[in-house]
Formats: sequence, C-alpha cells, structure tokens
Amino acid sequence: MRVFCLFCFFVSCVATSQTCLPDFDVTLKIDEFVDNSDGTATDALLGLEWMRCSFGQTWTDETCTGDASKLTWQKALQAAHGYKYADKLGWRVPNMKELASLTERSCVRPAINELFFPNTYSDAYWTSTPSVVDPQRAWVIAFSNSSNSLKDKNLFVFMRLVRTAD
Repeated sequence: MRVFCLFCFFVSCVATSQTCLPDFDVTLKIDEFVDNSDGTATDALLGLEWMRCSFGQTWTDETCTGDASKLTWQKALQAAHGYKYADKLGWRVPNMKELASLTERSCVRPAINELFFPNTYSDAYWTSTPSVVDPQRAWVIAFSNSSNSLKDKNLFVFMRLVRTAD
C-alpha cells in the first residue's frame, strides 16, 4: 500500500488538462487516501474503498483506460449488486454524501483528485439517493464542477462504485 502526499496533488493538477485554483484551500485531503495497488483506493477517514476507475473502464498501468459505461439509475443499481472487482464483493452505488466526498472544489473539469481517480469524466455520476419529491428522479454529482442535481432515472449516466473498507 502507498500513501500519497499533499505535494503530489499539486503536481497532478499541473500535469493534466484539469484546472485548479492555486490559492484555494484543497478540500480533498490526500493523506486520508491509501492506494491499495489493485485499482482501488481507501478513504481511511470515512472507511470507504473506491474503484479508482469509472464503471466500465479498466485499471491498467496505474491509470484508467477504455470508455466508461453509462447506465440508467435502475441498471446502475442492478450492475453493482453482486459485482466483483479487485477480488472483492460488496460494491454498491454510493449515496449522495459519499460520492460528494470525492469532489475537489478547488478544481474543475474534472472536479476530483486525478492522482487517485485518473481519467474521470467531467460529467454527472449516479448516486443511490432517490429524490424524495419525485420518484422518477435521483441525485447525481457532476464532476465538472462539484455540483449536484436531480436527473430522470431513465437517463444514461456514469457511475463509480464504493464499498465499506475491510
């Protein structure tokens, strides 16, 4: 396992097409994440283990390759059920608070730490949190700018899976 330092985050921002504000406080604390060396990273503070790639991409040579899958909300929940990744079970679509914890509000396009989550799309990602006022919609987090909104459950949207860390 490797623990990454805060310095690495700033190097990562400079080396990509991502735009980060240099004088803005970093919101995602890098020293809380552990690289599990298997395509997953653990948020030690929250006790969550994340797939480093978007669903459908492949972890290869320390990066995410290929195209991510877009699914409807129901298909995303079904795909996560019983999914095995990195020889582990228990993967699920994260709730709104969990997925929002990955956003880096000092960066845009994508608004996520690219060191731990490379090649993340600057687009909406499903959460498992449904709307309480409209049964046809569920919450998404946009990794273009860290915003959240409701989307129709029949739209095709990206997802990233999470599990409770061992």
